[in-house]
Amino acid sequence: MVNSTRTSYFTLAAYCDTGIFRYLLFMIVMLLYMLIICSNLLLIVVICMNRSLHEPMYMFLCSLFVNELYGSSGLFPFLLTQILSDIHTVPASLCFLQIYCLYTYANVQFCNLSVMSYDRYLAICYPLQYHTRMTCHKVSMLIASVWLYPFLEVAVMVALSAPLQLCGNIIHKVYCDNFSIIKLACFDTRVNNIYGLVYTFTIIVGVLTLIFYSYLKILIICFSGSKQTRQKAVSTCTPHLVSLLNFSFGCFFEVLQSRFNMNSLPNMVRIFLSLYFLTCQPLFNPVLYGLKMSKIRTLFKLTVFGKM
Repeated sequence: MVNSTRTSYFTLAAYCDTGIFRYLLFMIVMLLYMLIICSNLLLIVVICMNRSLHEPMYMFLCSLFVNELYGSSGLFPFLLTQILSDIHTVPASLCFLQIYCLYTYANVQFCNLSVMSYDRYLAICYPLQYHTRMTCHKVSMLIASVWLYPFLEVAVMVALSAPLQLCGNIIHKVYCDNFSIIKLACFDTRVNNIYGLVYTFTIIVGVLTLIFYSYLKILIICFSGSKQTRQKAVSTCTPHLVSLLNFSFGCFFEVLQSRFNMNSLPNMVRIFLSLYFLTCQPLFNPVLYGLKMSKIRTLFKLTVFGKM
């Protein structure tokens, strides 16, 4: 008979003993966290304080930066605590809370990027009708749906995983992961698997369909339009495409690592790939949009350094 229990804690087995180097690692991770907090927070302040940036594109950007603060706060304080700890155990309640934070962060990020692609599609394909199509009410509804839908969907996923009877409590990662917990279940997880497929289908397929449709229309306009239209499309879409590809790349490797045996890779490589989509987006997006969008760059200088 299989011994099963509702575990009260989980052990994170991906951590290794780094000895005195743990303090150096702690300082590096702390520095990254401070950079993420400061850069995202500064751009949120710049967008909120300058009325000329109170346009749909910048409102969606502001939502993106807020989500990156949220996701980073669900990961980095936890990492910092575990780096300095000798025993890498996590209470089950805290583990499921982290799963909820990280999964909602990833889903809000994908939904936000899809809405931003739709916004760029309207701005490039319907420039004269843009403000009548993308009204303040519509922007508010889109941002609300970007946040509410993932929060509700992930809540159901966690509610299905939390009561599972487990035959172990070891997670081979540096943070809590829902799929790793499901693999520990002793009994039938068919409901979890079906919901996981529906959840993945609605988020990934729905998001990718909107993104592909938007960029297909943008490409058609670019090839049939003037040189000025092409330049506008390239300047406004490049940061979004780079951000989307970067995030998709990180998520792809995370899914690949969760579903298949990657023990042939060194432990540090596996840890880096699992953290990539959680750390690179919040770190690079403020730099990417701050450098590529001249309006944000100019107003950032005015806000931070004054009119000089």
